[in-house]
Amino acid sequence: MAPVLSRSLATAPLTSLPFNNTNNNRKILNLRSAFVPPNGLRKGFSCSGLRWKLEKRGGRVGFRCEAGVAEKEAPETPGEKFEYQAEVSRLLDLIVHSLYSHKEVFLRELVSNASDALDKLRFLSVTEPSLLGDDGALEIRIKPDPDNGTITITDTGIGMTKEELIDCLGTIAQSGTSKFLKALKENQDLGADNGLIGQFGVGFYSAFLVAEKVTVSTKSPRSEKQYVWEAVADSSSYVIREETDPEKLLPRGTQITLYLRPDDKYEFSEPTKIQSLVKNYSQFISFPIYTWQEKSRTVEVEEEEEPKEGEEAKPEEQKKKKKTITEKYWDWELTNETKPIWMRNAKEVEKEEYNDFYKKTFNEFLDPLSHIHFTTEGEVEFRSILYIPGMGPLNNEDVMNPKTKNIRLYVKRVFISDDFDGELFPRYLSFVKGVVDSDDLPLNVSREILQESRIVRIMRKRLVRKTFDMIQEISERENKEDYKKFWENFGRFLKMGCIEDTGNHKRITLLLRFYTSKSEEELSSLDDYVENMGENQKAIFYLATDSLKSARTAPFLEKLVQKGIEVLYLVEPIDEVAIQNLQTYKEKKFVDISKEDLELGDDDEVKERETKQEYNLLCDWIKQQLGDKVAKVQVSKRLSSSPCVLVSGKFGWSANMERLMKAQALGDTSSLEFMRGRRILEINPDHPIIKDLNAACKSEPDSSEARRAVDLLYDTALISSGFSPDSPAELGAKIYEMMSMALGGRWGRAEVEGETEEAEVAEKDAAESEKQVIEPSEVRAETDPWNE
Repeated sequence: MAPVLSRSLATAPLTSLPFNNTNNNRKILNLRSAFVPPNGLRKGFSCSGLRWKLEKRGGRVGFRCEAGVAEKEAPETPGEKFEYQAEVSRLLDLIVHSLYSHKEVFLRELVSNASDALDKLRFLSVTEPSLLGDDGALEIRIKPDPDNGTITITDTGIGMTKEELIDCLGTIAQSGTSKFLKALKENQDLGADNGLIGQFGVGFYSAFLVAEKVTVSTKSPRSEKQYVWEAVADSSSYVIREETDPEKLLPRGTQITLYLRPDDKYEFSEPTKIQSLVKNYSQFISFPIYTWQEKSRTVEVEEEEEPKEGEEAKPEEQKKKKKTITEKYWDWELTNETKPIWMRNAKEVEKEEYNDFYKKTFNEFLDPLSHIHFTTEGEVEFRSILYIPGMGPLNNEDVMNPKTKNIRLYVKRVFISDDFDGELFPRYLSFVKGVVDSDDLPLNVSREILQESRIVRIMRKRLVRKTFDMIQEISERENKEDYKKFWENFGRFLKMGCIEDTGNHKRITLLLRFYTSKSEEELSSLDDYVENMGENQKAIFYLATDSLKSARTAPFLEKLVQKGIEVLYLVEPIDEVAIQNLQTYKEKKFVDISKEDLELGDDDEVKERETKQEYNLLCDWIKQQLGDKVAKVQVSKRLSSSPCVLVSGKFGWSANMERLMKAQALGDTSSLEFMRGRRILEINPDHPIIKDLNAACKSEPDSSEARRAVDLLYDTALISSGFSPDSPAELGAKIYEMMSMALGGRWGRAEVEGETEEAEVAEKDAAESEKQVIEPSEVRAETDPWNE
């Protein structure tokens, strides 16, 4: 190390060095002091590990200080070695409560340990048959006790000696199974078919997730004594004692008793709960697992009939009467009856067995459309069975949901998880159901999380490839109804794959199906479309609409249908986005016939040029009338019967896409205006309306009627082309006005109205002429004086 500058030297100012002023013209620096050696300066000197060097520059004398490097490094003194220390109770608490996200996994871990103990015994008994003794049964029994709040797990495995108890249970994170496997590898005795599960040596301590006290009683066939290991949660110590109670002695194996916590006692001591956990996590353990269950049976019992009042007592033989009652009792029940058929050779399994396994595992009532059973070897080894369900999801939320729990992951037949977020399957294949079993996966210590790694990516790639093989097999069947059923249920999933998975476009496009202008009743593949293409057709044409009916009557199709060109109908909301992501198929581009610059390949350029020259004035006049509503007006190549059509710009949204984006719940109006692009009005020069307007623009360009006709023509084209009018009320008023002009005076409405008015006038006159004038009546009395 370089020496550090001395504090005394560093802080000594240069002015403190003594000067001799013996001459008025010169100042002589006197360096003979404690810092300068007595033999003078010469080339320099060293002091306090620093090198002071004398330099002469331009008649001046100066010193340069250089930090000297020690010629020899100081030897390192050996340090004292320390071992890591840990607070055992705190460490155990972290292991238990940080590794596992669900309490119920404790049973999976303990059953896996029991399975390992049985596997070890089975392996060792090949060379040492005496280890099995008289009791050759290899099994696991689980007995919950709701009254006392305990669970007892007993296996007839290899058991443990006192030293193994201390070594395995007394040392945290030390796996007895891992040590056993290591020893077998060193002796080269490890067979290819081993089912040992343990890896990390912490699974046993998951018992403290639900237990406040754990007791382990174990008897090894290599030891004459039985020992008991006992520990309490949140404690840093444990107790080992010899079992002396004759009633508790085991012939061989291990018995674990969990004394459940008060808050977990009622849930995990229920026999039905224990049975469901075993079926979920340990269904495919290779050893039988029995659980203590309450059962019922029908028995006949005899009862005596008491004589009624006044009747004589019957003989004893006639007194007894038999009746049937239901009796409840407790007994052991085999829980893991279903066998892991993926471990068998695919050629040995019947189709009915695959279907039954599918229905039991995934609670389905319909047979699957197809299945595939395969084994992958090499860099990654795993076995799998995949199914295509017979029916799609009923709930819309399950569509494109990566967390559908349709794939069950097992490691050595022990269930690990079915909660994946796209690690094993992409989102668009989330409808596929199946099981995946591997002997070695990159799991975390809790064996609940599949860690991201190269192995997982390889597994995902192979599973996806096998899924496509299975779907392709359905599409190639003679019974076309099978693939039709598949497409009705899962076709939208594959279209989503066109958007999300560019790497599998070639596989996905082979499976796509659409209705076309030549196949409006039956779905057609892209291969069928390409085979039916004409020699001059260089693109795959499509039209996106909201329904099959609107696609059939769209004005964009007129010229193409007339020329016999097939057009794909994209009638589902996702279709247009999917096709745009594909871009090409077999070197044929996808072209939207509702956008500008449509090239059909057989146009007459001379006639087209003459038509444009003839209608240039009309196009400019209509553009002037419409203003900013359209980007331009041009003669159309796609119309034969309609007067006009409104097409989208090449880089903007189509009418169908604009409709979909407007319907979005969180749509952005600003982006809608930006992406809507320009609209182009194309006119049909052969239509009578266009010819009339062409004449009007030349003879009466300022005619109000012609202007109204142009506005109505644009609004009509807007609707027939799939766009939404900006103001439906204004459009309605224009139509009503035109209808009034067209219908005015027809069917004798004016004559009828005239006759009605004349009749009303005549009736009025007659009523006035018939008015009577009432005269005062003559009233004469008998005493009237005028009579006299």
